Amino acid sequence: MKGRTLFAALLGAITVAGFAPLEWFPLPLLTLAGLFVLWRQAGSGRQAALLGLAWGLGCFLTGVSWVYVSLHDVGGMAAPLAAVATLAFCAVLALFPALVGYGYFRLRSNRPLPDALLLAGLWALGEWLRGWIFTGFPWLALGYSQTPPSPLAGFAPILGVYGIGGILALMAALLAAWFGRRDISISPRPVLLILLAFLVGGSLLRLVSWSHPVGSPLEVALLQGNVPQSLKWNPEQLPLSLKRYGDLAIGHPAQLTVLPETAIPLFFDQIPADYLRALAGQGELLLGAALRQADGGYVNGAVALGPDRGIQTYAKRHLVPFGEYVPPGFAWFFQLVRIPLSDFSAGPERQPPLSIAGQKVAPNICYEDLFGEEILKALPEATLLINLSNTAWFGDSLAQPQHLQIARLRALETARPMLRATNTGMTAAVAPDGRVTQALPAFRSDALRVSVQGHAGITPYVRHGNKAALGLALLACWPAWRLGRRSRKPKSP
Repeated sequence: MKGRTLFAALLGAITVAGFAPLEWFPLPLLTLAGLFVLWRQAGSGRQAALLGLAWGLGCFLTGVSWVYVSLHDVGGMAAPLAAVATLAFCAVLALFPALVGYGYFRLRSNRPLPDALLLAGLWALGEWLRGWIFTGFPWLALGYSQTPPSPLAGFAPILGVYGIGGILALMAALLAAWFGRRDISISPRPVLLILLAFLVGGSLLRLVSWSHPVGSPLEVALLQGNVPQSLKWNPEQLPLSLKRYGDLAIGHPAQLTVLPETAIPLFFDQIPADYLRALAGQGELLLGAALRQADGGYVNGAVALGPDRGIQTYAKRHLVPFGEYVPPGFAWFFQLVRIPLSDFSAGPERQPPLSIAGQKVAPNICYEDLFGEEILKALPEATLLINLSNTAWFGDSLAQPQHLQIARLRALETARPMLRATNTGMTAAVAPDGRVTQALPAFRSDALRVSVQGHAGITPYVRHGNKAALGLALLACWPAWRLGRRSRKPKSP
């Protein structure tokens, strides 16, 4: 059992290569199939849970190792404490594949197709639960690994990231039933036909245009100041931020100039009005800024300024636990790490898109774009998505390319272009079909000039959110549950 547990952890670690920056998208199919073979061979629910835990630890310790960078390298937490905190965080995330493994062992019917459907349904439900409970952390949900050129990307506008994860899990489960069979036989022909159907179906769906252009193309300058986090909140270094973003804006005039999350380390009302006018030039301005509230609190916001309209604001509604607010009972945490402005208030759940340069813009701040259903609250009115992030918190790590890949899924789900303005990277433009059309190298002070076309239309995912994927996941669990329930019934004498 020890060897199998180590192998499960290795499979989890290898899975990360399926995500950005390597994007070896077939790899998660194979590593998940390997985990499912181990689950089929488990002798108890406890063993299945342990294998799932090991796979999860391998995956998350490898894939979200940037948590340590954020806590220690940038946040100043002592190295041993940061290592323990990172391990504990990844262990909590690993509980979800452990729960899936235990549920599979308890509910399986020992019939290949119902059990493959069961694995797919439980996997999709497990990833959704991880993205919801305790405010959610859906990072490294397997569907994110299937951005273009993966054929499965075609299912994103219909079923979203959790639906793609469920399809990937079903394909992996069929492979596991085929290659890992012992007492259960399954013919390779139906397995290959089902796999081929998903690959061909996804490829054909990628040809569908779910939205259409509206309005005129918009010239946008996305500014990447590359101000180190260690200097950003030092009052003596404020002139550095002001000069850097001022020079970038003046040197790259556009119809819309976009600055990242809290680009200027001041409350919005403290930023000089003439400086803001200089940033906007002859066009309009969208910048991330901390906004003071009438009750004395403050929000992490986005502010739109234009010559023909007043100030429009958006307040971040999905805050980062331990980064932007203090969970109850954890005030002691902020004595161990340096995080400025760590007590934000959440914005209203529903906020209208901002009217900017003839487009309806739906801003989202930092990791808000991890939550697909929350992006939908501004749709179908919004014609353009813009993410404002300060990824300097994560240093030179996997977080930056992984976050861009997440943004690509949001563009696919909504059939809208997604623009990203970040402090250190990755500043980029994503087309409605999930392709990155332009991007700046990370850790360089520069401006990305793009021409973007707003889009309108309603994808099935925009209409139904995660309901379709969750409904199919529950339905997939039904056959195995029914068959297993019958086999467990005591026979009448």
